[in-house]
Amino acid sequence: ERFSEDAELLGKLRDMLWSQGILSSRSVEGKEEEGAKFRDYFEHDEPIKQVPSHRALAIFRGRNEGVLQSNIRLENEPDSRLETHPCEKVIADHWHIADQGRAADKWLKDVVRWTWRVKLLTQLETDLMTRIRESAEEEAIKVFAKNLKDLLLAAPAGLRPTLGLDPGLRTGVKVAVVDATGKLVEHTTIFPHAPQRQWKEALGTLATLCLTHSVELVSIGNGTASRETDRLVAELTRAYPKLGLTKIVVSEAGASVYSASELAAREFPDLDVSIRGAVSIARRLQDPLAELVKIEPKAIGVGQYQHDVSQTQLSRSLEAVVEDCVNAVGVDVNTASSALLTRVSGLNRTLADNIVAFRDQNGVFSDREALKKVGRFGPKAFEQAAGFLRVMNGENPLDASAVHPESYPVVEKIASQSERAVHGLIGDSLFLRSLDPKTFTDESFGLPTVTDIISELDKPGRDPRPEFKAPEFQEGVEKISDLKLNMELEGVVTNVTNFGAFVDVGVHQDGLVHISALSNTFVKDPAEVVKAGDIVKVKVMEVDVQRKRIGLSMRMGDKAEEVAQARQQPRGERTGGTKPQNRGGKRNNQQVKKEQSAGSFADLFANAKKLRK
Repeated sequence: ERFSEDAELLGKLRDMLWSQGILSSRSVEGKEEEGAKFRDYFEHDEPIKQVPSHRALAIFRGRNEGVLQSNIRLENEPDSRLETHPCEKVIADHWHIADQGRAADKWLKDVVRWTWRVKLLTQLETDLMTRIRESAEEEAIKVFAKNLKDLLLAAPAGLRPTLGLDPGLRTGVKVAVVDATGKLVEHTTIFPHAPQRQWKEALGTLATLCLTHSVELVSIGNGTASRETDRLVAELTRAYPKLGLTKIVVSEAGASVYSASELAAREFPDLDVSIRGAVSIARRLQDPLAELVKIEPKAIGVGQYQHDVSQTQLSRSLEAVVEDCVNAVGVDVNTASSALLTRVSGLNRTLADNIVAFRDQNGVFSDREALKKVGRFGPKAFEQAAGFLRVMNGENPLDASAVHPESYPVVEKIASQSERAVHGLIGDSLFLRSLDPKTFTDESFGLPTVTDIISELDKPGRDPRPEFKAPEFQEGVEKISDLKLNMELEGVVTNVTNFGAFVDVGVHQDGLVHISALSNTFVKDPAEVVKAGDIVKVKVMEVDVQRKRIGLSMRMGDKAEEVAQARQQPRGERTGGTKPQNRGGKRNNQQVKKEQSAGSFADLFANAKKLRK
């Protein structure tokens, strides 16, 4: 008891295991087929301080599902538990215990052994496993937050009449038409695919809707029957070229979650759940940010092992990202939904609902000051939120910018000294860059504030999001079996992880571009090369239909045959690394059980009884 509670000794052992420990995972006998997706970890060893978050979380998930067994070992650890463990030597040295031929030396050795096997082994292994998990979770949450930010700040197609299609086979394709403001104007269901196969009727229905509502964009969900529906719209554009339609396949992740949500029920109380999904698909093309804020961030699906991490920490981090993105872009107070307004700093659900209700009752806001008439919109809330709320085409041109109403006196001072009107200052880059910010500072407004104000006047209300571009999926490539090695395709990055990027090439299964295949130069972080929403060109390196895995490369010079040949080489030859010397190949469960029984708790208790006698 005294040995196992010594803080200095525990610190030594913990540091030793962390610096030299190896996270080892093996398959559970009889679970190999059931847990095929964990095949990469059936015989896996890696220094614990080097294990990336995705591999650690994969091993933990495999262990939780009963497919993998894992533990922490030392590289120089003996295979047999009957031999002296390196940690036992640390314990003995710490207490100056050595075999000097005395009568009690064997007993002291057993005490040391008992201290490690019974008291400290499980405790320290649990501590280090927890440390690995916490570190992995923290990294996974960071990755999710970065992907979510990129997705929310994806390029908007703009406020244009849009046709939303939620593809389906037996249940049909749900169709929703929204106008330039995102308002639902008409909806229906068509059945172009099996078993009904009403292809011509579907074309006629879509053509009528597009002509009636002057549709410019067609947004197609990327779920089941997506490519078949994409082919239908392609035929529509060929048959009616004067419509000038632009079709884009968008991610429908989270659309079903939104459809069944309380928010959707309040927005469309009399609308079928499936049609709500089509409306969401149409709107997320017009403005991804405005629509995706209605969905719980975790349901958007751009993370790695998101269900395995602390849900409290994940939610807190993602909510902060959503708020930052909304504030960075700004919100048009005359068109924003209650869900979008709720995400503005300083506002909550009640204030957002009150703003919308006031707008519906009294018409559009003419300026930011009018917001103070909204119920419960007090001075503090106005102070926090006003800079992020925009009034487009209002009485004061500054209301459409990110300049806070409290800072309007600075702009008025600039206009007064230059003898120009306020609206004449906005966008005049040559004049604004000639100003010395120090001239306009005072006790209330410091140099950084004035500099930011002048910068905002140069590009008022600028949208940080990129210009909209539509990807083009290759015709005839609709399912994973259509892929051929070395095929070059265009795709959309759907998710970025620490080990690479997932790309949608239009086959209902995202392919992985490993970090080593992202560029011809060394890549430390995939996020430095790509982000969610990017349109990239890739080459097919591997197709595993059974496991539904697609290997891709962004290095167009790569050849699938050479990559496959390199993959077949032993890991040490590929990476230059070495496996732990004491592994000696895969150990089966009988060997593991034999080692566990040798020097097990039962042996130790038996020895203790003998010593007592």
